[in-house]
Amino acid sequence: MLSVELEAAVAIARKAGAAILEHYALDIISESKIGLDQRSEPVTEADREASRIIVEGIAELFPNDAILSEEEVDKSAERLASDRVWIIDPIDGTAGFIKKDGDFAVQIGLAEGGSPIVGVVYLPAHQLLYFASRGNGTFVVRGDAEPERLHVSGNTDLMQMNIAVSRDHRSPKMSRIIKELGLRQEIGRGSVGVKIGMIAERTCDLYIHLSHRTKFWDTCGPQIILEEAGGRVTDLFGDEFRYDIGNVLNLNGIVASNGVAHDKVLDQLAPILDELGRCRLSAASAK
Repeated sequence: MLSVELEAAVAIARKAGAAILEHYALDIISESKIGLDQRSEPVTEADREASRIIVEGIAELFPNDAILSEEEVDKSAERLASDRVWIIDPIDGTAGFIKKDGDFAVQIGLAEGGSPIVGVVYLPAHQLLYFASRGNGTFVVRGDAEPERLHVSGNTDLMQMNIAVSRDHRSPKMSRIIKELGLRQEIGRGSVGVKIGMIAERTCDLYIHLSHRTKFWDTCGPQIILEEAGGRVTDLFGDEFRYDIGNVLNLNGIVASNGVAHDKVLDQLAPILDELGRCRLSAASAK
């Protein structure tokens, strides 16, 4: 039933979130780091402390599992040799954390055999918690309220669908896609987990990310949350994500949807991607 893993992930995410809020109440000092894609990214002491809390908590409870965290060195040989891997983003949406706009989340996922089976996304500034485990549904907890089960919308008419978009990273290509698909409304938010959570809550029906720059820790936890709510997550070309490979970059972007409209979106997206020159990438071609 995965209840032990899920309860542990929820408790550890809340503990990390409390530590993050202590930093959030103070002046935040941002530094720069070079990410796996060789680009500069912001990082703070809150990211590092939250990572330590999560990694140490999981390692104590599940010593035989491998762990991948954005803020730690990837022990890839150990990770690839393990059937179960915890995949962690201590603060997804560091830019929002630095700006104090509330749009950041603690994300914890557990993948088994390359597929996500447990996911937690916790927004400490909003006291909002999403959680799911394979075969047991998706739930949201708002503050101290009881958990509510979530299920995605049944919308298949693109003109009636809302799309979640990035609040901070908007490209002309994304504007073109939104116009071509004829979507009803776009809603801008920060973290990937936040945007996927909006699909689970029926605030949105779709999220598309064109870039090759997201990583396993951006999608693992949110993916199982959306899937257990009835949605679907693939790359731009309809391929399923695998979390048991060496390269942790999601090279071919993200399409997250309410599930019932997923194939329709992919079909209509394909010629637009072609025109925009967004082709399928491999680890070799991305170097």
